[in-house]
Amino acid sequence: MVERHDPDVPDVSDYIWLDLAGAVQRVQSPHFEIVERAKRRILVVDDDPGIRQILHIALSKKGYEVLQARDGEEATRLWHESGPDLVVTDIHMPHKSGLLFMQELQANSSSTRVIAMTDGGPAGQLNLLGLAELLGAVLTIAKPFTLDEMVQVVNQELSR
Repeated sequence: MVERHDPDVPDVSDYIWLDLAGAVQRVQSPHFEIVERAKRRILVVDDDPGIRQILHIALSKKGYEVLQARDGEEATRLWHESGPDLVVTDIHMPHKSGLLFMQELQANSSSTRVIAMTDGGPAGQLNLLGLAELLGAVLTIAKPFTLDEMVQVVNQELSR
C-alpha cells in the first residue's frame, strides 16, 4: 500500500491510495483494512511440480509464505493478486516462459525482486541466465542446485 497526498485532491479521510501492481489508485477506505503481513511472501514458478513442492516445503520451514505457479500465465495472475516480496522463477515453461513473465514485470515497473533459474532447457542454453539478468533478475541460479543454496540466496535477497 502507498499513501500519498495529491495536492489537487482535498485531504479526505474516506479515501486511501493503493499501489496495485504499479497502478496507483484512489479508493474508498471503508472497503479496506490495513494489515501488516507477518511473513514475507515468495512466489515460486516452475512447470515441474516436484521442484515447486520441495521449494514450498523448504521455504515454508524457514518462515516464508510460499505461493506456487506452474507457468508464467499463472504467475502473472498470482503476482497481481498477492504482491509477493520475491519471485523465484524457472525460465523454460509452457504457455508463458519465465523470461516473458519477467518482461511483463519490467513493463509494469515492478519493484518485485526476481531470482531466475534454469537447467538450460532442451538445448542446454545456460546463457539464458544472462538474458534473465538483462530483464531484471537480481540473481540467477543454474539447476541442479541444492536446497541449502536456494534457501541461502532467498534469505540474502529478502534481507536487503
